[in-house]
Amino acid sequence: MSYFALADCNNFYVSCERVFNPALEKKPIIILSNNDGCIISRSNEAKALGIPMGAPVFKYRDLIRRQHIKCFSSNYPLYGDMSQRVMNSLSQLCSDIEIYSIDEAFLKLDNFSYYDLKAYLINIRRKIKQWTGLPISIGLASTKTLAKVANSYAKRFVTEGVYDLRDNQLRDSLLSKFPIQEIWGIGRKLAEKLHEYSLKTALDLQKANPKIIRQRFSVVVERIILELNGVSCLDLENVQPKKQIMCSRSFGSPVTSLEDLNEAISTYTARAAVKLREQQAKAKALYVFITTNKHKLTDRQYTKGLVCSLLAPTNDTRILIAEAKKTLKHFYRAEFKYKKAGILLMEIIPERQQGYDLFINFADYQKADSLMKVIDSTNKAFGSHTVFFASQGTQQSWSMRSQYRSPAYTTNWREIVRVFS
Repeated sequence: MSYFALADCNNFYVSCERVFNPALEKKPIIILSNNDGCIISRSNEAKALGIPMGAPVFKYRDLIRRQHIKCFSSNYPLYGDMSQRVMNSLSQLCSDIEIYSIDEAFLKLDNFSYYDLKAYLINIRRKIKQWTGLPISIGLASTKTLAKVANSYAKRFVTEGVYDLRDNQLRDSLLSKFPIQEIWGIGRKLAEKLHEYSLKTALDLQKANPKIIRQRFSVVVERIILELNGVSCLDLENVQPKKQIMCSRSFGSPVTSLEDLNEAISTYTARAAVKLREQQAKAKALYVFITTNKHKLTDRQYTKGLVCSLLAPTNDTRILIAEAKKTLKHFYRAEFKYKKAGILLMEIIPERQQGYDLFINFADYQKADSLMKVIDSTNKAFGSHTVFFASQGTQQSWSMRSQYRSPAYTTNWREIVRVFS
C-alpha cells in the first residue's frame, strides 16, 4: 500500500528571517507584500495578537507599535533560495518527491515500506532543521488529500511536528471536526454549495455517495471523496513547464516618463527571460501592459496592452527587451500617472522545437545561447543583479517600496552575514 507525506515549512517567510537573526525567535513578526502594503505572513505570536492574513498594514500601525511587532518587507531572493535548499534536502532523503509550492512538497514513501515511517519522518524533520535552519511539519496518510489534513494537525497540535493519520478510526474522528472548506481542493464557493446539501465537515463529505456527488458537482469532488476514504486517486506529478510567464510589479511611486517605464519593462522582461531559459523553452510572442491606479479616482485613468509576435521563437533577453520597449512605445501616453506595468511571454515552446530565421546565421544563434548561459551562471554564482542590461537602469527610482527588507543573506555577496571574533 502506498503512503504519502506532506512536508510544509512553518510560517515560511517568517522562519527564513529567523534563520539569520535568532533574536527574532518567539517574537511577533509580520511580512509585508509588494510596496509594503498588506500582511502576507505572520508568526504564531503575531497571529495570537489578532493580526489577520492579507490585512492592510496601515490599519494595524497602532497595534504594531504597542506590541513591538517586527515588520519585514518581502525578500523574495532569500525566500526562493531557502526554498531550493529545503527541496534539495528533501530530495536527498526521499527520491519520490513532488514540489507543490515554494514551501510544500509531497513525498511518496513506497521505497520505505520496511521502515517505521513516523520515526523516519521525524528524522527527516530533524535533518531539515539541522541543514537549513527551517522548521517543517509533516502529515502522513494513505492519500495526498489526507496527508494535507494530517499536516494541518501536525502544525497545530503535535509537538514532534509529525502527524500519522493512517489509522482509519483516528482518521474518521478527526474528519468529523475538520471543516469542509479547509479540505484541499474545496474552495469557499464550493463549500457554500456543499453546505446546501448539509455537508459541513470532511466526514460528511467522506460518507457522501461519490456517484451522486459527481453528477451534481464534478469528478474532482468525487475524487476528493475517494481520497478521504483512503483510496488514492492522485499520484505525484512532475512539474510542467509554464505555458505563459508573467512578470509585473506595482511601482513604489507613480511613474510618468517613458524612460522609467522602459527601465521597468526591461527589468521585468529580463526576469521573465531567466524563467523561460530555466524551463528550456522559448517564446513566440509577448504582451506588454501598463495601467494607472484605479483606486485613485482623482487621477485620469488609462490601461493599455499590446501583443507583439516575434520573428522567431527566442529566449534571448536582448531580443525580448528590444521588442518589449518597441511595443511599449506604441501605446505610451505621457499625460498619465502609471501605477503598474508588466510583461507576459506567450506561445511558449520547448527549445527542441526551435524554428530559425533564414536570414540569421545559425552561428549567431549559438553565440546568443552561449552568452545567455554565461549571464545566467554568473548571476547565479554572484547574485541576481551582478550582470544586467543597461536598459534596466541603475537607480530604478520606480522600484517597489521595501524599507523594511532584510539582507539577501544567501544570494548577494555584499549582503552576506559577517562574523566578528
